[in-house]
Amino acid sequence: MRNRSAWLALTALAAVMAPAAQAAPAPPPAIAAPAGWTPAQHDAAARTIVLTGRGMSVDDVMAVARHGAKVAYAPEAVESMAVSYGLLLEGAAQGVPIYWFNRGSGAARETVIFAGDPETPENREKISASQLRAFRNGAASGYPPEIADEELVRAIMAVRANGITHNAPSAPLAKMLVDFLNLGITPVVQSRGTVGEGDLAQLGNIGAAMVGAGEVWFRGSRMPAAEALKRAGLTPLAPFAADSNALTSSNAYATAQGVLLVDAARRLLDWADVAYAFDLSGMNSSLTPLATPVQADRPDPWLNWHAARMREMLRGSYLFETDPKRIIQDPESLRASSIRHASAWAAWDRLRRSVEFQLNSSDHNPVVRAGLTPESSWDLATPQMMQYFVKGGPRSKGQSGYILSNANWDPYPLANDVEAFSVAMANLDVAVLNRMQRFTNTMFTVIKANDVLPSPGGPIGGYTPVDLWQEIQSLAVPIAAEGNAWVEGVEDLQAQTRLKLERARKLVDTSAGLVQFDLANGAKWVDVRKAQEPARRFGGGVEAALPKFRAVFPLGASVAPGAVQRWMSDNDAAVLVPAGPARPAGDGR
Repeated sequence: MRNRSAWLALTALAAVMAPAAQAAPAPPPAIAAPAGWTPAQHDAAARTIVLTGRGMSVDDVMAVARHGAKVAYAPEAVESMAVSYGLLLEGAAQGVPIYWFNRGSGAARETVIFAGDPETPENREKISASQLRAFRNGAASGYPPEIADEELVRAIMAVRANGITHNAPSAPLAKMLVDFLNLGITPVVQSRGTVGEGDLAQLGNIGAAMVGAGEVWFRGSRMPAAEALKRAGLTPLAPFAADSNALTSSNAYATAQGVLLVDAARRLLDWADVAYAFDLSGMNSSLTPLATPVQADRPDPWLNWHAARMREMLRGSYLFETDPKRIIQDPESLRASSIRHASAWAAWDRLRRSVEFQLNSSDHNPVVRAGLTPESSWDLATPQMMQYFVKGGPRSKGQSGYILSNANWDPYPLANDVEAFSVAMANLDVAVLNRMQRFTNTMFTVIKANDVLPSPGGPIGGYTPVDLWQEIQSLAVPIAAEGNAWVEGVEDLQAQTRLKLERARKLVDTSAGLVQFDLANGAKWVDVRKAQEPARRFGGGVEAALPKFRAVFPLGASVAPGAVQRWMSDNDAAVLVPAGPARPAGDGR
């Protein structure tokens, strides 16, 4: 059989994909990375994430991207890719027009690239040369600055490795993605050059490194990709079929940024809740807005969950005892903060689900679907669809199917949900800023801090919180919808996911700067209330978090700018406070 060697190579992929089957690299020397490059932590190398194309979570990607977990394809994913690859070859041999394979792409979509069986000697030579040229050209793709964080580049590769299981890559291409992640080869990738509908430039940079073009980071050093492949014991990729399309036709850059955004936002929202608990305790607040009868009057799952979370964080607090000096109603910024926090959490969850939808579905063009016949659906039996029907053959293991052009690269609803979260976060932040300001007014606090503490210090942060808030306002403004009739009018929509996600990530980082001041201010006022009556209790959440905070930042001590934010980044609030009620499963509507 003329295709037996190719088929054996495909079906053998399962045996070589697992990390355990690869030679372990020598321990990297202790080389400090130059300024401007932030290496990943690589502290979870013993863990393996199994890629199936389904069920990959944000936490899974973070384990690979930030902590160096290994990846391996599940046997069923290997089988699916092999059959889809075979269907692609069969389709071309049968004369089916296939976008970005035997036909061109973009404005050249009707241009015939080759005719007949792709595995004839003449076609194989032509396709191999064309594919190698496309991969090598990827080294010049994109525009500076380079991505400075290794975890983002690794996230791109992890996202693409999982998503490519829905497509038709050659076995060597799929394996090279795994090898790069498991051996710690991180290509130099440019941050700009994508319109947010197909991150061709960034994935082109990665593809170039696979064939030995461009540069990579490896074992603490930057070097030519060819040198890193040699040191890692890898043979440069020899791409074939539609490998350039299989790798680059994806929104993996946007999805990877979305993963990092979801992770950072979750950590921030947990800290914002701790700061809110500090503020309620420090203000001697009325907790009636959080009470169960109040929540029952507005039965939204996220609003009710957040109120319950705050009640649990404050369970046992003096706030549940009577106090004749406690005013009947707090300022709106404290009274309504739970609603703002809950709404941000709900927007975060919608964003998380959008990111995980992107992670676990295909954003590739064309769709290559094996296992279908004209009887599978009425539309597939129509003359239009039958043009793209591929009969089963030896390369597809006898399975028939369809290869269809599509618009699955359009990154919605993710692009919308990114900006929706940014707006929700800004509406939380304005409550944070106003909470801080209310502590300067004895109409709300009743007492002054220096009435109780000898050296409580002045307002926390000076003008900085207001400055940060103004930046947050600008970052929360949605980007206007855009469409330019590029590529001879064919590609006339742009999703701007790069801009939306960069802004959202910066907004989260700036919001963390604002929350750090709220956390410090709230902690000071908890100390004030404790000094008033040393026997006071503040609830499990406050009593768990405050000592950890004070161990690093003693009351009255000088704090370096940004130190609290860095501490928040290094410590997960979710593990510092008692577990509260489980988050709702979706929006509950």
